[in-house]
Amino acid sequence: MGVMPMDWDTAIDDFLSYLEFECGLSLNTIRAYAADLKGFVSSADARDLNSPADVRTEHIVEHMLGQKSRGLSVNSISRQLVAIRMLFRFLVMEGKVKSDVTSTLNSPRLWRRLPDVLDMSDVEELLKAPNGKAELELRDRAILETLYATGARVSEVAGLTLNDINFEYTFVRCHGKGDKERLVPLGQKAIAAIREYLQQARPKLARRANSPNLFLSRNGNALDRESIWRMVKKYALKAGINKKVTPHTLRHSFATHMLQRGADLRAIQEMLGHASVVTTQIYTHVDKDRLKAIHKKYHPRP
Repeated sequence: MGVMPMDWDTAIDDFLSYLEFECGLSLNTIRAYAADLKGFVSSADARDLNSPADVRTEHIVEHMLGQKSRGLSVNSISRQLVAIRMLFRFLVMEGKVKSDVTSTLNSPRLWRRLPDVLDMSDVEELLKAPNGKAELELRDRAILETLYATGARVSEVAGLTLNDINFEYTFVRCHGKGDKERLVPLGQKAIAAIREYLQQARPKLARRANSPNLFLSRNGNALDRESIWRMVKKYALKAGINKKVTPHTLRHSFATHMLQRGADLRAIQEMLGHASVVTTQIYTHVDKDRLKAIHKKYHPRP
């Protein structure tokens, strides 16, 4: 016996009821699923796909690419794909469609935006931007050097304590996601910048409070990540860098530059604190794009 076709309204209503009464999801979450599915159903109607049973994998791909061409954000596209996947898994479970047409789709990484990366020359200009000897400039130079030397997340740098720096063996202990610790080497320039900050700036900042944190605010308290974000943007503007620059840009630049200079991908994974090398592999795509650009620019027959 064939599967009886189900119209879109019935399919969506049954799915949302399942989310509410069997999965126990909140009303706000259910509304979000409904909104994400609304666009897909409109797309299906425009293609004369009158029921979920009419949908094929290529229809979903075409819809996602259409959303991308209309300027929808990567996160929104990814979220829509999750909603469509859950819908079809539910319909298969209920026997309303024969097979899950989303099962062969690649993950939302297909549409993930490659990270913004600075050229090495731009990084040099950024690191030189805090060029004075005032306490905050010495601190900011040490922070920028630490971000680029380690590829650490901004929250990790903000959370560093005095005990996390090992000058003898030149490494820093980063406290990552899930309270996982990792040791990351520090280059000589980063070490020198931190030493200068500790000798000439931090004692003056520390008079105003008693914090174990390495990097202190003007008032002597632990520096928060929002302050570091603002600081990085300020010096990017001063350095004349005409692109969006955040602390995460330095993390991406660290990984990309290491890969370009021959570092092993798994070593980069360990330094970044990625749980899986799959996450780190995005930087191989960045490097391939760079090679393609160079080839196109310089090859006599591009």
